[in-house]
Amino acid sequence: MFFAYAGLFGVARAAVTPAVHADAVAYLVNATVRPGYNFPNADAALSYARGICDRVSGGRTYAQVMGDVKADFNTSDEYQAPYLISQAVNELCPVLIWQLRNSAANYRLPPAGG
Repeated sequence: MFFAYAGLFGVARAAVTPAVHADAVAYLVNATVRPGYNFPNADAALSYARGICDRVSGGRTYAQVMGDVKADFNTSDEYQAPYLISQAVNELCPVLIWQLRNSAANYRLPPAGG
């Protein structure tokens, strides 16, 4: 009898656990609608986002990834780069969210004008 209930609870628990998966469509909508990135096509946008995921999974810190994105888009905008990083990680490699958040814990904006 105990095993029958345990099996039922196990099934119920599995049914409520949210799945973690990539959502390329959501990324494309959010990254291509916002001005400033100018990807030539969806494949280029996805490839760039996967590169962000690779950098994070490879151990680069939030500050390093920020620097990469700002250099790639030739911008000093402190909102453009984190938006793209956030969209890439949240939608294409959500398993890395906590790794990115932990590396961003002590991130500080650079001084104005610098």
